[in-house]
Amino acid sequence: MIDRTQLILDIFARRARTREGQLQVELAQLSYLLPRLTGRGVEMSRLGGGIGTRGPGETQLETDRRRIAGRIKKIRQNLDAVRSSRAVQRRQRQAVPLATAALAGYTNAGKSTLFNRLTGAAVAADARMFATLDPTVRSIVLPSRRHILLSDTVGFIRNLPVDLVKAFRATLEEVVEAALVLHVVDVSSPHAEHQIGQVLRVLAEIGAGATPQLLVLNKTDLAPEGEAAPEAVRRRILAGVESKTETRAVAVSARTGRGIERLLETIDEMLPLDPLARVAFRVPAGDGATINLIHELGRVHTQRYDGRMCVLEADVPQSLKNRLAAFVAG
Repeated sequence: MIDRTQLILDIFARRARTREGQLQVELAQLSYLLPRLTGRGVEMSRLGGGIGTRGPGETQLETDRRRIAGRIKKIRQNLDAVRSSRAVQRRQRQAVPLATAALAGYTNAGKSTLFNRLTGAAVAADARMFATLDPTVRSIVLPSRRHILLSDTVGFIRNLPVDLVKAFRATLEEVVEAALVLHVVDVSSPHAEHQIGQVLRVLAEIGAGATPQLLVLNKTDLAPEGEAAPEAVRRRILAGVESKTETRAVAVSARTGRGIERLLETIDEMLPLDPLARVAFRVPAGDGATINLIHELGRVHTQRYDGRMCVLEADVPQSLKNRLAAFVAG
């Protein structure tokens, strides 16, 4: 007989596509199995004696436990390497002054559909539980012309198994490190208020409880007749959770695009300000990386070459100006 946690882990195992995802699921499965190994009658109590052994040898149960513990250790080493690599990637992203927002929410709330709508990406999005296991990060442009990074992460569920939370630590770090959490809610679900509470609990468990949150009330196109208006949706959902959170809320439909502009404006308002400044840069003509960075993160008005120097006049975020202070023309 299979229990709830085993069923969840089995679903995750079928959804895992990348090597990281497969390792995370296997770690969760083995961590759950190890303390639950029990004897299977005579089969598990066989003694493994033989040449070179001391005494009757170890039981089959002990052998299985030792092998599983060894595999768990190896997987954790591999995931630590993944975590270190992800930390390096995160530091590289942070070196470029871009704020980060992360999508979080109950499974099947429409996070991947919203991610695709905001970024133009092609992340797999369907009605299956846990369709997204591996984090995906893309850049988006806010109404103020600021560039930010948006990450899509695994969906949460009621009583998310502790072993699963631990195994997906590297993935969930994208939420922990974000400056803003976009908490996506399926407003067409009769259990929306309860699901919000479950997600808030998991966010607190992984250390993201204090991170600013924006409730994204998704699937308004599927809301009951008469309750699809953004203000009606907001009142209905927040009525059950306003005592637990003071987060702002925006009603959208990721499928139809309704409310997306207002969502981007609200993200712009809630993320830390990085005001634009008109700056003249003098960059060595051979420093293509810096020139490209100015083009990518700013609005270049003029560009000309003065001998071996490239002279650019551009509107750039203040943080980028500070970072490229050595190239600012006097």
